[in-house]
Amino acid sequence: MRPTWKGSISFGLVYIPIAVYPATREEKLSFRQLRRHDLSPIKYKKVAEVDMKEVPGDEIVKGYEYEKGRYIVLSDEDFEKVRIESTHSIDITDFVDLEQVNPKFFYKPYFLEAGKGGEKAYALLHKALSGTGKIGIAKVVIANREYLAAVKPDGLFLILELMHFASEVLSPEELSRPKTDLNEKELKMAQALIDSMSSEWQPEKYRDQYRDAVMEMIETKAKNKKLPAPAPSAPRSTNVVDLVKVLQESLNRSQSVRVKRSGNGAAARRRSTSTLVKQKRRAAAA
Repeated sequence: MRPTWKGSISFGLVYIPIAVYPATREEKLSFRQLRRHDLSPIKYKKVAEVDMKEVPGDEIVKGYEYEKGRYIVLSDEDFEKVRIESTHSIDITDFVDLEQVNPKFFYKPYFLEAGKGGEKAYALLHKALSGTGKIGIAKVVIANREYLAAVKPDGLFLILELMHFASEVLSPEELSRPKTDLNEKELKMAQALIDSMSSEWQPEKYRDQYRDAVMEMIETKAKNKKLPAPAPSAPRSTNVVDLVKVLQESLNRSQSVRVKRSGNGAAARRRSTSTLVKQKRRAAAA
């Protein structure tokens, strides 16, 4: 994996050379629009709204709608004047408690790898942050755009996580607040249901079922096979009258599923043990 860029982390007089790598990837299915009768790909032309005539590239300029119907044209030279210097430095200005930062601020993580000569300072920052529960708040320039970011410990490494600025994070003031007249029995039932459905976090067990289904459909059609009819979906009740009853039914279902899973696990372990015994017997006979 190639680094996105190389630079440094700096705070106070400390300088740590690092390499930055993407920590996530987005898996999207890409589709093209085609003409029906010959499957020729569709291309798009840039046309002017006033007369719907095609506009060549050398006549297209960038403009910002300053007021309704009034545009301010900006040239490449204008953008050069406000270009932010890319220093390839993650400049930490503050350290704050992680628990004080609303999770909505974080949106894109990158791995940080220590560069040659910076291993000790990197390890020191990682351990210090891990021990204090704090994160470094920094400014970083990527592709001529300035980002707010956080330097956080993650396992054995540090990560750089890009953040929204405060003006980009919306508040739910316009949403109607949920009713809070809950009784003790409803609360205990809800807690029991949560407890029965609790498990260790295993991210690999969650898959994009829609993407998998679409890929399966594409592969079926590519082989000129007939697509199976969709299975009817069970209707969902949207009118919850007796919340305690619904919670109890959910709890019973969750416990039933858990018993089945544990039974399947025990059966698998018995099969595994039986197979191992047979293999040892065959090896001994040989």
